[in-house]
Amino acid sequence: MDDANNIITAIGNTSLVQLKRVVPAGCAGVFVKLEWENPTGSMKDRAALAMISRAEADGRLQPGDTVVEYTGGSTGTSLALVCAAKGYRLHIVSSDAFSKEKLDHMAALGAELTLVPSEGGRTTKKLIEDMIAAAGRIADQPNTYWTDQLKNHDSITGYHSLGEEIWTQTTGKVDAFVNCVGTAASSRGVATVLKQHNPSVKIAAIEPAESAVLSGGPPGPHKIEGVGIGYTPPLWDPSLVDEIIAIKTDDAKEMARRLAREEGLFAGTSSGANVLAAIQLGMQLGPDAKIVTLMADSGLKYLSTDVFSKPR
Repeated sequence: MDDANNIITAIGNTSLVQLKRVVPAGCAGVFVKLEWENPTGSMKDRAALAMISRAEADGRLQPGDTVVEYTGGSTGTSLALVCAAKGYRLHIVSSDAFSKEKLDHMAALGAELTLVPSEGGRTTKKLIEDMIAAAGRIADQPNTYWTDQLKNHDSITGYHSLGEEIWTQTTGKVDAFVNCVGTAASSRGVATVLKQHNPSVKIAAIEPAESAVLSGGPPGPHKIEGVGIGYTPPLWDPSLVDEIIAIKTDDAKEMARRLAREEGLFAGTSSGANVLAAIQLGMQLGPDAKIVTLMADSGLKYLSTDVFSKPR
């Protein structure tokens, strides 16, 4: 299919803005990429387009096939957009652990949903494993392509453009990049590009403090959606990472609320964690440094959750 002037051409080229109010004195400058400017309101549009386009190019995905994926919602929504634009059916395995907005958005874009029950609405290692197993059973059906995001190296290439945008928008004056780890594709894709330009750029990976497995801790339940799967992601490349920072769920939620109230930036919990970690690193690097992180997705995806629904 000819993708010229298709909705997928709107993916990428997001704005970069500097935080003004939540960053304390003595901290590095913290700049955030507004990844909610992508069509579904999430950075995952980049990965979804790469996974589908590359599978089309080498014949793994054929016209008339059904795409299958397990997801906390953002990748599924992005796949739903790309599949709708390209004419593929999509079957998503997700869970009640993730926001109703994400589930409804996937369905609105034409995805068929299978929901796996969670333990009290929390993300756990068992939940991720159950979702993967359910997706695998669906993928055994004929004429089906399983994107299998946790193992799909194509998704990494989807974030090379993000790294190039950061380099260009900062005119090469970037000292560190900070990002939460889910599949690890975004951190790896951006880090690869930035370190090719300048090997001294510092890369910090963020994980939930309640499930700090990358730091050597035990897995545990948490509520930072889309990250912290409870074990080391297959795409994780520690050689690209200079520091790992653990952030508590409640602290990430509170920063997400502060970003909305004080900066006018309406983002999800992982974005709150990104900013907290960027500030932590920024206090080490000092006021002359420049740190970039991501507003990974829009706060509109979390209106029914306790991030924004509780009276303040």
